[in-house]
Amino acid sequence: TVTDESEIVVDGKPLPKIEPPRLWRYYKDRGTVTTARDPEGRKTVFDTLPPDMPRVISVGRLDLDSEGLLLLTNDGALARYLELPSTGWTRRYRVRVFGPLNEKALEGLKRGVTIDGVAYGAIEVTIDKASRTNSWLTVGIKEGKNREIRRVMEHLGLTVSRLLRISYGPFQLGDIPSGGTEEVKTRVLKSQLGLDPGDETGRAKAKPKRTGTKPPGRKAGLGKPGPGKSASGKPGPAKPGSNHSGPSKSDPSKSGPGKSGAGKSGGTRSKDQDRADHRRKTPRN
Repeated sequence: TVTDESEIVVDGKPLPKIEPPRLWRYYKDRGTVTTARDPEGRKTVFDTLPPDMPRVISVGRLDLDSEGLLLLTNDGALARYLELPSTGWTRRYRVRVFGPLNEKALEGLKRGVTIDGVAYGAIEVTIDKASRTNSWLTVGIKEGKNREIRRVMEHLGLTVSRLLRISYGPFQLGDIPSGGTEEVKTRVLKSQLGLDPGDETGRAKAKPKRTGTKPPGRKAGLGKPGPGKSASGKPGPAKPGSNHSGPSKSDPSKSGPGKSGAGKSGGTRSKDQDRADHRRKTPRN
């Protein structure tokens, strides 16, 4: 069985140790694509990273014309976990839109909306600045479907002219410059993921196997109490029908005064009962 403490050797060389999960905040520029390679030759996010960065993948995506906070990690499992809507983290954006605002329609997005057969979950919208031309909104979503904010705003008659992600769950864009990166401290990452500060793997560990040690309170070699014995090994009350010595309720010789062998109360025996007992005791030829 391979455990976290096992050392695996291939062709005489030990496999490199698994690095603990790491997370970076990155300011994505407009005009860059969130992909490792672009068939059209456009600049990618990974082309702009510092040369000393390890191999990383993005947590979700931002489309070509969007900018702002993009999380990067060296751990695929962590990326998938952070992308799931079930994680419950809100992605928040500053959005500049062109067109007349319908406050009632924007308020109704809290109940979700279906557009061209695609159902979008609850969307929180706050109007920061409204004007006849351009208005600024703060929009919060949990699902992050493809071009979700742009499509919902178009559905309401609004055109998105700028879309800037400012936070992803507890992680903020802050004052990171455009194209800049900043690693999230290990202590902060573990705190947000609910991990033990001493855990260097970032993964849940299996429960320890049972060793077979008997639970406290029972002496070794005693085993399970047998018939007529208590857990301490001392004689206890005998079960009916056992051969254990001691008075038995069914023993006629131990019946008390005025009781028959069956334990029922009775008076003087009749002659018929005496004759019946005599016949039973007389041997047959």
